[in-house]
Amino acid sequence: MNGTIFDSLREQVRGQVITPGDADYDAARAVHNGMIDKRPAAVVRVSQVADVIASVNFARDNSLDLAVRGGGHSAPGFGTWDDALVIDFVNTRGVRVDPANRTARSEAGATWADFNHATHAFGLATPGGIVGTTGVAGLTLGGGIGYLARKYGLSCDNLISADVVTADGKFLTASESENDDLFWALRGGGGNFGVVTSLEYRLHPVDMVYVGIVVYPLEHAETVSRFYRDHLASAPEELGAFLAFALGPPVPFLPEEWHGKPVCIVVGMWTGDQTEGAACWQPFLDVAPVAGSMMGPMPYPALNQAFDALQPKGILSYWKADFMTDLTDAAIGEHIRYGATIPTVQTAVHLYPIDGAVQRVGTTETAFANRDVKFAPVIAAFWDNPADNDARVSWVREYAEALRPHSAPGGYINFMDRDDLPRVAENYGPNYTRLRGIKAKYDPQNLFHVNQNISPG
Repeated sequence: MNGTIFDSLREQVRGQVITPGDADYDAARAVHNGMIDKRPAAVVRVSQVADVIASVNFARDNSLDLAVRGGGHSAPGFGTWDDALVIDFVNTRGVRVDPANRTARSEAGATWADFNHATHAFGLATPGGIVGTTGVAGLTLGGGIGYLARKYGLSCDNLISADVVTADGKFLTASESENDDLFWALRGGGGNFGVVTSLEYRLHPVDMVYVGIVVYPLEHAETVSRFYRDHLASAPEELGAFLAFALGPPVPFLPEEWHGKPVCIVVGMWTGDQTEGAACWQPFLDVAPVAGSMMGPMPYPALNQAFDALQPKGILSYWKADFMTDLTDAAIGEHIRYGATIPTVQTAVHLYPIDGAVQRVGTTETAFANRDVKFAPVIAAFWDNPADNDARVSWVREYAEALRPHSAPGGYINFMDRDDLPRVAENYGPNYTRLRGIKAKYDPQNLFHVNQNISPG
């Protein structure tokens, strides 16, 4: 598309409008997943809400596809699109903390590293993700599973309000008292209903946490996995930990003989009394022989960013996910079988617990309906060489298919890839019909369709 048609948009925004031929076009169109190679018609690096309104109106009036990018971490690369107008929040990453009321307002371009840095200064946090480079907005709109979920719920459960630009260019605030139907839909419904420009969160006292990372030889994975499942069911909610299958990472606390070898790992943190941290983690040291471990107090933001270096921007990736009502012995067997074939040290096979506070929210209280499952597994292959694309994608698909008989319907939309669109209705279960109705109210022409799309009812 001829870049000159965007001259009128340039006159309406304070941010930068980047089109093909501009020196920074290739950098502007890139997202985190190196598998994605889209060529948008223009990227608008917005500077304020007025730019967002102008961009939404421009895309709608010119019949352009519209993509929205917060942190750019979307597995399917929905933060860019061929021949589309991309709204990019890379320059709007501010976080304002109100320590007296224990709230924080984040701009849409902030990452969880940005957010946690701001709130940690006051000894506060809200449930976020596992990787610091993940965008705050995208994670929250899809639900938001992380270390603090058992204690404080999902990210979306801690959302107080959101500012939104809808398809007709209107600016709305969504909360329990304003546009409450939109607020309901935003909490798990993804980017289907408008462009979220800022989000207000409830904060909790989280400062230093007692971290545990325990690595076991894969031959003990059955014992470890069963223990993890059974122990977590009765453990205090202050313990947030996930089970992983991986290749031994090149970290100082793991002997070199285990680097690149198939292992089973438990990673997490204790947010209770720090003097109880060592005792909390001791059972994980006792259950089976340990290849390596690291334990001790750590600032919460440091744990949230501990694995960022394994997944730099531009790395190739492909994802699959399901929910599990329980971690059955049969499912453990499949994890062990495929765990022996994990292709790269960056590849992440994680099983996140979503019990505790997550299950104290009703199925229909938010758009995130999956409140009766205990685990959200993800199979995310990461690799560097494009020649391996077909083999890595096939490995993920085969692994996911092997787990399907042991899984509940649906999966976490933040872990879904670009070929998972047929599962959208299944993912939302009993909430899908209501979501379609709200979509029809706020976006009847489906302007916001570059996502795990909910079609208007």
